[in-house]
This record gives sequence, structure tokens and C-alpha cells, in this order.
Amino acid sequence: MSKTIKDQQEISDDKFTGSFLNKFGITALNPMQEEASKTIRKKSDVVLLSPTGTGKTLAFLLPLIETLDMNCAEIQILILVPSRELAQQIEQVTRKMGSGFKVNAVYGGRAGSLDKIDLKHRPAILIGTPGRIADRFRRDEISLEYINTLILDEFDKSLEIGFEKEMTEIVETLPNVHQRILTSATSDAKIPEFVGLQKPVFLNYIQKGISQLTIKIIISPEKDKLKTLVKALAFIGPQPGIIFCSFKDSLERVSDFLTKNHIHHECFHGGMEQIDREQALIKFRNGTNQLLLATDLAARGLDIPEIKFILHYHLPLRNKEFTHRNGRTARMNRNGIAYILHCEKEELPDFIKEIAPEKLNIENQQKATLPSPVKWETLYITGGRRDKISKGDVAGLFLKQGQIKKDQLGVIEIKQNCTYVGVQAEIAKMLIEKTNNTKLKKKKVRISLI
Repeated sequence: MSKTIKDQQEISDDKFTGSFLNKFGITALNPMQEEASKTIRKKSDVVLLSPTGTGKTLAFLLPLIETLDMNCAEIQILILVPSRELAQQIEQVTRKMGSGFKVNAVYGGRAGSLDKIDLKHRPAILIGTPGRIADRFRRDEISLEYINTLILDEFDKSLEIGFEKEMTEIVETLPNVHQRILTSATSDAKIPEFVGLQKPVFLNYIQKGISQLTIKIIISPEKDKLKTLVKALAFIGPQPGIIFCSFKDSLERVSDFLTKNHIHHECFHGGMEQIDREQALIKFRNGTNQLLLATDLAARGLDIPEIKFILHYHLPLRNKEFTHRNGRTARMNRNGIAYILHCEKEELPDFIKEIAPEKLNIENQQKATLPSPVKWETLYITGGRRDKISKGDVAGLFLKQGQIKKDQLGVIEIKQNCTYVGVQAEIAKMLIEKTNNTKLKKKKVRISLI
């Protein structure tokens, strides 16, 4: 007989949800999460459309974890995602909920041997990119019989980058799926027939709520906008933001120019090694760098905190991509600004002309404050979740043996085999000297600067 975690605790939906929300410092669900959770609990097929950063992951995880059978030792929920970064993000959110159920993520670029180790003891929730999941299916490394819920998170993005064949193969192979949930951050996403939705409930939050986004054009006197970009960053001032470029080569050229002007930043694009992309996001999240220079790869599906501004060094070709980029700021009725760097001699696309943004000429403006020098650094520790290391262990090591104050310790991110810690820049080298090659949870760890 099946038994769920909620059955065991014998509590109401509200108290059950509240016990998880406390772990995220959230007092209540937002309206989208509330409606989505109630609808998913009814076992309906659901298509959830909501902007980036509105909490779709919690919206479907909360009601689904309630349904997991504690007596089942097989995979019950399968979540397909378009990218490694989103897979890792959902895995981290699920672990943070602390439900007691095993969760694992598999994706391209990760050693297949690690997948085998993780899947030897079946997780209740499996997250993965379609290519890697399909490969595990073909190798008979995944038991399909007990998978009863399928989530296609950011499904249109998976289709857009060429995963339709693998997604079709996966869906058609699953014999006992009773509930299908699709999510997207765009309202014009076409639902693929192969998913086999049965009387789906559509929840569209794309147009709901009041947008607090302000869009402004910064005029560049030349086609080469590099000098204007530096002036724009001085005009905007020292605050976290993303600069979007449309092409990797252009991004690298912009990066070189920012470096020559002593403007600290991180890069994020598809040509980078996955470990480098991961570390770039970690350093952006913990404040080591306030600027992220990125292609459209960073427009959706990444765990990036609320930022103050977006700057379009290049405009995308379509309004859809423009909207996704802007979705990184002004979330959940907060204020945010999207700047467009534009040479007046060039034609603006129609979707910008329709908005008629305010134009700013900053060429004659007095020099303002460029993004501030690095105030935080990121330390790398050669031990992680696999070694049973917790945030409390890391904090204890730095506070006691490192003899630092609590406000000198920043964001701690525990990964499977390593840990990243934000610390104030002025104490980083001293901390390494005091704590390197020490023991953490009975494991000797090396600590270095990245």
C-alpha cells in the first residue's frame, strides 16, 4: 500500500506547504504558485505559462512531493529541462526542501560513470536534459514502470535547441504516466502533439500583474559602441546587471575592452566549458563580480538573483528574446531598467519603435562611478555533498579556525564534489593560509581562490 510523506505527517495542505516554504524564507506562495499548486493537486495535465523568475519550480514541486510513495524505491517523477544549469538549479531547490526523498540530475558534459553511481540507488525524482535521459533509457539504466509524472520544464526551449526527437522518444517510452506538466516563460509556445496532453488546464500568467520595467535607449555616436558602453556603466553606477551580446565573438571583444578599462565582470556563453559557466554564475551570485556579460543562453532557466538592470549591447532579432532577456529584472512587481545601446544611424526594430522608449545622450555627462572594485572573492573547497559536508561545517571552519566575523562570510554553495564560498576580498588570502589542508568532516580539503 502506498504511503506519502503528507500521510505520515497527517497535516493539512497549508501546513505541509508552509513547512517547506520556511526553508526558503518565504511566508506565502504568490498567486501563480497558489493556483498552479491547487490545479496540480487535482491530477490534471497542466500547461503553466509564467515569466522567468516567478517561482515555477516551487509551483510544481510542492504539490508533487506530496504524492511521492515512501514505500517505492524507484523513480516516480521525471523532469526534462533544456540545460545543465536548469537541471542543477532544480536539483538544488529540491534538496533544499529537505523532503527526505532522493533526487539526482543527469546531463550532457558530465561523466556517464557518475550517472551510474547516482542511479544505482534510484532517486524518487530524476531531472535531466533530454539527450542524456534518452541515452540512459536506451542503456536500460532507468526503470520506467513507476514513473507516473512527467514535467517538461521550459519545454519550448528544449524544442528550440533541437531536442524534439529525444523528447518524443522519452514520452513514447514511458508506459504509466498519469500526469503531464509543461512550463514556459513565453505565451506563444506551441504545444507539441507527442506530449499527449489530456484535457489540459492552461494557466497563463505572462500578461498578469503590473510591469515595473522601464526601457531606455542610450545613444552611441558611433557604430562601435565600446566607449559608450563604458560611459553607460559609469552612468548606471555600481549595481548588479547583465550585458547581453548576440554573438560569442562580439562578447569576447567587449570583454577584452572592459578588462582593459579595469571593469570586473564574468562571461557566460555556449562556447565556454561547463565548469567555467558554472563558476561564472556562482561568482555573479555571491557578489564577486556585479556584471555578467552573456549571450541569450543566460536569458532563461538560470538561477540568477534579482538584478537592477539589463543592458542590450546588441538587440535580439525577435521580441520574444527581448522579453526573455528583460525578464531577468523587474520580477514580481519590483522595479528594473532595460537599457538599449543604440547607434542613431542604425534602424531600430519595429518591436522597439512600438514601445517608444526614452532616449538618453550621456556623451557630455560628467564621469560618474564605474562598477566598484572587487569586494568579495570566491574560495573553492575540494569537498562537497558527497562527503556529507554542510553549510554549517564550512561556516564553522571559517569562523573558528579562520577567526573571521559572520559578516565577512558570504554565500556558501555546496556541490556534489566541491564547495564554493564567498568571502570578503581583504581576508581571502589570510583565510586560505589558516584553513588550507585542514580537515572538514574527517576529510582533508584543499582551499584555493578561483
